[in-house]
Amino acid sequence: MKYIVRILLVIVMGFISFGYFHKNNGNTEGDKWVGIGVLILAFILMPVFIYHRYRNKKLKDYELNFNFKDEEDTENQ
Repeated sequence: MKYIVRILLVIVMGFISFGYFHKNNGNTEGDKWVGIGVLILAFILMPVFIYHRYRNKKLKDYELNFNFKDEEDTENQ
């Protein structure tokens, strides 16, 4: 899974750098390549990365718990 994330990251960086290269040479299609790279980053790479990082974790440890029940100490009564 980590190799998939790395390969996708290289592909995204390639699209973005290719787009900026074309944009600096005066070609108007550079914005299209940068946009494709950003879309792949947002909709493919980020969910795969989040799934990879939280695959075997207990998410209950990271949740906020607002059930504040004050336990009364009744031993002294």
